[in-house]
Parts: sequence; C-alpha cells; structure tokens
Amino acid sequence: MPFSEYIAPFEEYPVLQERVLAVLRQLPEDVQADFLNDDRFRVEIDNYVPGVGWSFLMPAPGVDGNGSRCVILRSKLADATEGFAHYVIAHEFAHAFLRNGGWGEITDIEEAADALAASWGFTRPA
Repeated sequence: MPFSEYIAPFEEYPVLQERVLAVLRQLPEDVQADFLNDDRFRVEIDNYVPGVGWSFLMPAPGVDGNGSRCVILRSKLADATEGFAHYVIAHEFAHAFLRNGGWGEITDIEEAADALAASWGFTRPA
C-alpha cells in the first residue's frame, strides 16, 4: 500500500488510522503523487506531554528553501465525529500541499487550506 508509512504512526489508534487513510485515498492523484514523491512529507501523531513538550524529527529545509511538510495530528481526532475528523485531516494535508501558503487568489493560509480541502470534498462542518 503506498500510504503505509503515513498511517503507521497511528497503529495504536485504529479509528484515526482508518480516517487518515480514507482522506489520503480521496485526495486527487496529483496531490497523492506530490506527497509520495517528497521525502519531507510525513504524518505523525501528536506526542505532547504536559510539562515536557513535544519531540519530533523533521527534515531540514531542502535546497529550494522549502522546509518540512510534516503533518501532526492529535489522537482525539479518533473520538471526534467522522466528518469533523476528515475535515481537520484534509485541512492539515492542504497546508502541507500548499507548503503553508496561499491558494490562487486566497492569501490567508487558513482560508486557503479550508478552500482547498473543500475542493477535495472535505468541507468545514457547521
């Protein structure tokens, strides 16, 4: 399976693992290829520990100046409604695809990620 490395961090959270996989499978082929062909794209589980913080290894910026494209997801997305979880996952993937930039005429990075996720079929729940 081409996405196995992206869902491996969620083995302890099978519901979340399935949700990440469902979103990845629904992304357009060019987006999937972009992620699969970039070593800087990763998906990880949030490992925040109160009083300690986070620990992640992220690839250094490449020769083109682009930094890591690491998506960090919280385990509580396994407990959220499926629609909300899919939206959040797609929104974060949109940030990675856009390299935290705008999309078309949309310069606000949050609005751009929302719009791109919606174009993929993942709209923000009411």
